[in-house]
Amino acid sequence: MNRTVHEIPRYEDARAALANADLVPETPPAAEGKEGASMAWLRAAVPRFSSGETHARRRALVEAELARLDVARLRKAATRWPEAEDAAPYVVSTLAEALGYRDPHAVAEAVGTVSRVYFGGEDPKADAAVAHLVELLSPPGELVDESLRQPGPDGPREPDGARQLRGPRKVDGAQQWDGPRRPDGPLYPNRTELAAARICLLVQARDATAALVRHTAAAPADITPATGDAASADTRPIEQLLHETLRNDPPVRVLRRVAARDTRVAGRDIAAGELVLLDATAAGPTDADEPLAFGAPPRVCPGREHAMALAAGALAHRQTSVTPFARLHRKGAPLLLPNAWDCASAAALAKAGFEAVGTTSLGVAAAAGLPDGAGVTADATLDLARRLGRTPLLFTVDMEGGFSDDPEQVADLARQLSAAGAAGINLEDGRVDGSLSLIDQHAAKIAAVKAAVPELFVNARTDTYWLGRDRAATEERLAAYQQAGADGLFVPGLAELDRIRDIATRFELPLNILYSPTGPTLDELAALGVRRVSLGSLLYRRALGEAVATARAVREGRRPTGDTLSYGEVQGL
Repeated sequence: MNRTVHEIPRYEDARAALANADLVPETPPAAEGKEGASMAWLRAAVPRFSSGETHARRRALVEAELARLDVARLRKAATRWPEAEDAAPYVVSTLAEALGYRDPHAVAEAVGTVSRVYFGGEDPKADAAVAHLVELLSPPGELVDESLRQPGPDGPREPDGARQLRGPRKVDGAQQWDGPRRPDGPLYPNRTELAAARICLLVQARDATAALVRHTAAAPADITPATGDAASADTRPIEQLLHETLRNDPPVRVLRRVAARDTRVAGRDIAAGELVLLDATAAGPTDADEPLAFGAPPRVCPGREHAMALAAGALAHRQTSVTPFARLHRKGAPLLLPNAWDCASAAALAKAGFEAVGTTSLGVAAAAGLPDGAGVTADATLDLARRLGRTPLLFTVDMEGGFSDDPEQVADLARQLSAAGAAGINLEDGRVDGSLSLIDQHAAKIAAVKAAVPELFVNARTDTYWLGRDRAATEERLAAYQQAGADGLFVPGLAELDRIRDIATRFELPLNILYSPTGPTLDELAALGVRRVSLGSLLYRRALGEAVATARAVREGRRPTGDTLSYGEVQGL
């Protein structure tokens, strides 16, 4: 038997329909399923497919979870997502980690399986994923004494005179499930109902946010890189583009509702059981009107602000991570980065076909008659960057440890290097005295640089192997630097094949290894997953060695060997 379908194409009518309590979300047909271990149970237990008092209680659970999240921190976390076609797994793992759920990556994998049949269909793998999620997302123990409950039209109700349950209250501005409630108030759920609410939150956040990122990223518009501050004027172009995407090309184009009872919408009678289709792309009278996607007032999705923050952070990262220099780290072969010490050496390398060059702090220091790694070459480093910036070269700068322990001073120098034309920097945690910086201290420098110059590629270097100190903490340091916003990870001195492979596999950011004539070859490093290979001071030291060898050969009556550029070739660089 075919049921009547009503299509609502006008914005004001769709707004009215969303506010109509008689229209409820359509529930996918499904057979009964095992509690806590089936898609059928999940659909029957989540706020998405419920209505009335039951929906209000379950929605309150989701709102309480969302109230625990810091929107600004979510946005910042999304700026660290790798550039991948599908943002969905990172949406879930980011939320799961921020909410303190166990094993965020396992949660993301299971949520992905569930989401494929959430709105319809059956899959034994999805049932197993539901059971696994209930195990991961349920709090320990039962939250209420089920023997006190009595059945009611919308589920169990507390009997008169029974003990009081604990309900939501505001604690430090966030809603938490704590404090007494009257027996006729909302019930604190049992552990599986809370797990269902958490699964609902993650499934819907996964698909909607990922689609928002995908659709907005494909839009033909220029986006100004974000600073990471959700209130900054620099982020408005991204926010505007998100708003336009929600209005013109939303993740869900049609909102489905079913009449729970006879009602009337947009001048037409709708009988109980009839289907209502709302056009989510229906434009409002002005651009300022709220898009219908994620629900327009008064039925705004409780996670809308969080989804927008995640999408904005991810888009800001994608804009800054698609610079010409960043793209060189995503080619089939690793980026071989030779290091120059002056304009002539940089120009010669570029003429030889190298797509980018770095500077070597040893070469810059030695050429200026100064020691390397002593924090005394800031002026020489900036001066070279300014001279290189007057050429078409793509270059990155070795700025040692930032020439300061003050993150803001490091960020200020990075800003000057970027203004001079640098595409990236190396920032190392080795100190002048041969020790290592505190992890949090170095992470703060990275975060300050990325906040000041989002488009600058920050290659975060740890000297655990270079200095032979605290090698067991290498991964801990790299993880902190990745979390702080680094674009690449650099472990000079690391030459053990298994360790290189482990680190390259564990971290999403491109791994940089310092080439050694006695270490792995370029092909071996590529096979291990290395994305960038630096030559460091090798070329400078070889150049000095060849210069001395040539002088010796002449003194000893021998003819010099090796390649020698002509006077004209050097003049033409």
